[in-house]
Amino acid sequence: MKVLKFGGTSVGSVDSILSLKNIVEAEAKKQSVVVVVSALGGITDQLLSTSQLALKHNDRWKDQFDAMVDRHHKMIDTIITDTKKRENLFNTVDQLFEQLKSIYYGVYLIHDLSPKTQNAIVSYGERLSSNIVASLIKGAKWFDSRNFIKTEWKNHKNMLDSELTNKLVKDTFEDLPRISLVPGFISRDRDTDEITNLGRGGSDYTAAIIAAALDAEVLEIWTDVDGFMTADPRIIKNAYTIPELSYIEAMELCNFGAKVVYPPTIYPVCVKNIPIRIKNTFNPDNPGTIILDHIQEDDKLIKGISSINGVALITVTGLSMVGVIGVNRRIFTALTKEGISVFLVSQASSENSTSVGVKEEDADAAVAVLDHEFAAEIEDGAMFPMHAEKGLATVAIVGEKMKHTAGIAGKLFGTLGRSGISVIACAQGASETNISFVVKSDVLRKSLNVLHDSFFLSDYKVLNLFICGVGTVGGKLIEQIKKQYEELKERSRLKLNVVGIASSHNAIYNRDGLNLDNFKAELKKSETSSPEKLRDHIIAMNIFNSVFVDCTASKDVAALYQSLLDHNVSVVAANKIAASSDYTSYIRLKNTALSRGVKFRFETNVGAGLPIIGTINDLRNSGDKILKIQAVLSGTLNYIFNKISSDCPFSETVRLAKEEGYAEPDPRVDLSGTDVVRKLVILSREAGYKVEQEDVEKNLFIPKEYFEGNVENFWKRLPELDAEFEVKRKKLEAEKKRWRFVATFEGGKTSVGLQEIDMRHPFYDLEGSNNIVMLTTERYKEFPMLIQGYGAGASVTAAGVFANIMSIANI
Repeated sequence: MKVLKFGGTSVGSVDSILSLKNIVEAEAKKQSVVVVVSALGGITDQLLSTSQLALKHNDRWKDQFDAMVDRHHKMIDTIITDTKKRENLFNTVDQLFEQLKSIYYGVYLIHDLSPKTQNAIVSYGERLSSNIVASLIKGAKWFDSRNFIKTEWKNHKNMLDSELTNKLVKDTFEDLPRISLVPGFISRDRDTDEITNLGRGGSDYTAAIIAAALDAEVLEIWTDVDGFMTADPRIIKNAYTIPELSYIEAMELCNFGAKVVYPPTIYPVCVKNIPIRIKNTFNPDNPGTIILDHIQEDDKLIKGISSINGVALITVTGLSMVGVIGVNRRIFTALTKEGISVFLVSQASSENSTSVGVKEEDADAAVAVLDHEFAAEIEDGAMFPMHAEKGLATVAIVGEKMKHTAGIAGKLFGTLGRSGISVIACAQGASETNISFVVKSDVLRKSLNVLHDSFFLSDYKVLNLFICGVGTVGGKLIEQIKKQYEELKERSRLKLNVVGIASSHNAIYNRDGLNLDNFKAELKKSETSSPEKLRDHIIAMNIFNSVFVDCTASKDVAALYQSLLDHNVSVVAANKIAASSDYTSYIRLKNTALSRGVKFRFETNVGAGLPIIGTINDLRNSGDKILKIQAVLSGTLNYIFNKISSDCPFSETVRLAKEEGYAEPDPRVDLSGTDVVRKLVILSREAGYKVEQEDVEKNLFIPKEYFEGNVENFWKRLPELDAEFEVKRKKLEAEKKRWRFVATFEGGKTSVGLQEIDMRHPFYDLEGSNNIVMLTTERYKEFPMLIQGYGAGASVTAAGVFANIMSIANI
């Protein structure tokens, strides 16, 4: 036989209750079933709130009562088609409502609501719903659970009398009908015969008690979810159903916020080794979650993450606690007497402090109780007054495979630390199936997401990208991400989630990911933004695994990096300004990224998509030393000096470079060598040397006066230089040499300038806008290392930025 329990949502609507009927009748064809039902969804809360209105002499209790009557009547009218059966059911239900109304009226008249009366009131929810379901299902026999679920008053609450209850359940169901219908939750005191209950969620417990007493094949809990989830799906969008759990894993998840099963439910069936299956009334074909004693091997280190928000941490501290026996006993005894539940305990090994986690609504009472308990010690100064820290949340990672697996706690706290999440307190039992920790409530979402991602509970590793700049490079990057999105999900299990896009004046955001098909239109409609607003919005969103991608050349945007890194946001920059700024700022950015466990990547600052900076870092990390750097680093200047000829004078090559997108709108930025100076400074720094832009010797090939005034005047005067360049070009051609604008670092000195390169030099055959870097190191001294390729262009630069993003994902 089976025991099936249906929760409030499963009997809360016409569709759900008809689905319940189909499920039960299908099972009853195979074997006998005991069906336990909760009150209609929301009715228990309504019963309680109506009693409070009556207690306060508020006449609105009548309206609430009438609304409950109307809801049940409408349900009966809709689902019970047999006229005689409907009439009988109305009589039963109306008699129950008349009794309930009399109780409410008594509360209203005498302004008193005792626990006994309250227990009687809330019992009507299950009594009403179970009679409705019993009438709906053909052949069902109704049983009053108050006759066989018995409690006793112990430790200030109603506790199950297991021995008596087991005997009565066996006697009641000795001749088991095909379908037995039982109201959950409700019970009677064994001594006084007063109506009691098993607590909120007690219908699960009722079902478990019956299943254990009757040695059921399985206990099925039918609810509105497919089973236990790896995390709260309201927070973790890609949380999924856990197929199998052990009893211990399920209990740990329940105790720490997973509301799928009422925690006491597990014990009775666990003792009898009866499986529990969680099923969805609204999706009955889904296999759900099965809870067993022994489960199949699983490659995941943890099974799920559970959380409780609205937590307070009470810290009991004082020098008198050190080595004194019985302090913790006094703490827990005092709290127990006041009915305050403690769900987390963290004690320092020095024994001078103990922190206990309680519900936030219990915090003030807990402080008062403990201050009273330790009043003498506080007065003597041996202990400090109690302190309650509110606005907290508790998170637990659960899994039996954590037992004896080294590094779980290290990975947990390392992952949180890299995301900028501070752990306020932690606890781990010797069973090693649960590691619990306390964080501030405002980082709960981030904590759950980063852990779900880090411990491979998610189908995909997620990077959340904020892209600033939608011009040539930024636009190409977004195109590349869009094109590669599905392949990365399929091949690398990586999801690149673009959660923010900003232009120079606007910005759009979406925590779940932006639609990259229409982002330009959305940007135009969005509110105006600024670098400061962008920074504040990114920090306020507080998203895990977040990466800021700067595809601008803006000094103001580069100024955001430090603040973003301080808040554990990785930075990928095509923008050269930060890495080439004053050395103190540069090294601070690098050190912040290192200390925070995030990344500061700027490979495309030099050579667009060429792996120059990465190669230098690899050489240094392997113990090599950079002795000399020679490089052609301006794709624009290389294009110009490759293009110049008798048919294409100097001024025309500059114009062509601008038209083809190699040069800046104001080409003087390129011709002045400013861009090359920045790149050389960055390479020298990455090679391990302290270099400032002012240290670089600049040997310009255009007179200074051409850089004065506006750009229009520059274009007018530029042809004046053609004749001089042509004379020099012919001389070079005759000597079989070529011009290259070379950046050099050697012996601690840096310079940039136009050089004449002969045919034997590796730079001679450098084509188009290509870049080349020659590295002389202690290992590569006789034959220097050469890195060559496209050094300019939106597509290759965007690809380099993309590669930096992928390096953060460790793909």
